[in-house]
Amino acid sequence: MAAEPTIQRSFRLAARTAAMLDERAAERAESRNSLAQRLLDEGLRRERHPLIYFRQNADGRRRPALVGTRLYVWQIVATVSSEEGSVEGAARYLGLTEAQVRAALAYHADFREEVEREAAEEAEFARREEERQRRASALAG
Repeated sequence: MAAEPTIQRSFRLAARTAAMLDERAAERAESRNSLAQRLLDEGLRRERHPLIYFRQNADGRRRPALVGTRLYVWQIVATVSSEEGSVEGAARYLGLTEAQVRAALAYHADFREEVEREAAEEAEFARREEERQRRASALAG
């Protein structure tokens, strides 16, 4: 994926905030700019969608998930789709409230391309893993 264009901004930060940013960037071996960009992006998204948080995947990527669960937004959207668009059916299947499902759908509406790309990446990963398991089973006899 191509990097998104950036815009130069100048901010004044409290000394304590700047120190925490420096410390966290060093802990993560990440640049201050990269960390600040991620934190601002996620924070603004959470302001708009308070039932969504960002969870780090095994591959190190951070993906939007529903607060209080381990469900990624793309999984909830896929369940609604498999339930033929029924929010009620998806909520029942996932053990969520309808409000929780609607929160994931609202996030999807604002960040559709991102959520659909994540779903496609997960489907491709699952396909590769399934193929790898088939090859391993064939070798085992």
